[in-house]
Amino acid sequence: MKEQLEILKKLTSLDGVSGDEGAVRDYIISLVRDHVDDYYVDNMGNLITYKKGSGSGLKVMLDAHMDEVGLMVTKINSDGLLKFQTIGGIESRVLVGKRVRVGEKGVPGVIGFKPIHLQSKNERSGAVDKKNLTIDIGAKDKEQAEGMVEIGDRVAFEYDPVEFGDNKLMAKALDDRVGCAVLIELLKHDYECDIYGCFTVQEEVGLKGAKTAAFQVNPDIAIVLEGTTCYDVPDTKEHSMSTICGKGPALTIMDRSVITDRELVTHIVKVAEKNGIPYQFKKTISGGTNAGRIQVSGTGVKVAVIAVPCRYIHTPVSVMDISDFENMLKLAKKVLESLPVSMTLYREQGGIENV
Repeated sequence: MKEQLEILKKLTSLDGVSGDEGAVRDYIISLVRDHVDDYYVDNMGNLITYKKGSGSGLKVMLDAHMDEVGLMVTKINSDGLLKFQTIGGIESRVLVGKRVRVGEKGVPGVIGFKPIHLQSKNERSGAVDKKNLTIDIGAKDKEQAEGMVEIGDRVAFEYDPVEFGDNKLMAKALDDRVGCAVLIELLKHDYECDIYGCFTVQEEVGLKGAKTAAFQVNPDIAIVLEGTTCYDVPDTKEHSMSTICGKGPALTIMDRSVITDRELVTHIVKVAEKNGIPYQFKKTISGGTNAGRIQVSGTGVKVAVIAVPCRYIHTPVSVMDISDFENMLKLAKKVLESLPVSMTLYREQGGIENV
């Protein structure tokens, strides 16, 4: 698994804030183009790959989104400081003091806030107002800043991946470069069913890329490969722990975007138990995934989600257990190798087909 882990580290070190996923996409193409029968980039920026199966003709869509949460420059002040808006769900308290890269040039910067010595009592005890934050790129004035960055530039966190502690990896963008790394590896192997590996865009701003990708693929079955919420830290009640780090990949039954297909999830569970692969169910229904858009594409798609639990998700220091990543890959591969199974598909013409 060393090679797959190094690919994941590289993926997290690249910047791909929603709507600007090009660097991530180019790297993925370099890794998968020799392992698929065809690939193309659509008008949204999705990378859609195709791998012909050996027999059944069952169309399986595998989805992992390339984009990450980040910021966009919206104004350059007269003093050279940058105003911004968040892209995706980022809590304001996470932003203070974080190092960032701005635009295609990767201009270094830091998100600044009034020092504690100058804050009022209410400011010290209250929530951080995003409107009071700016990005400092070291420019002396607006003119100098305009020579370095532009309004509309994406801003990504500047944090390198680090292995630490008990088999843990800390990195930005584990949501969802972990899914991308798994999908890259899955495309290196052969299966009976036809595989459409879709590396999608703009998940963090409304599951947009998956909607158009699913429309193009028109799959029978879709499996979304994700990084999901994990809050298993001290003093957290068990029912509030959506997932637990190190207990295996998490399967979604329901979240804000989707109720997954019972038949498909049951099959995944059977595969995990047969092969001794640990797994868990996500206990909370917060958040959403591309499964919600894929499910309602065309005449409907049977969907499931397999995800790696990630602590401190949507921050520059997300943490995962490397064994969860390894077991997610094992489970997804075994599931694909076991398809087709006896599963009911309802065809557009009104007939029922068992596969």
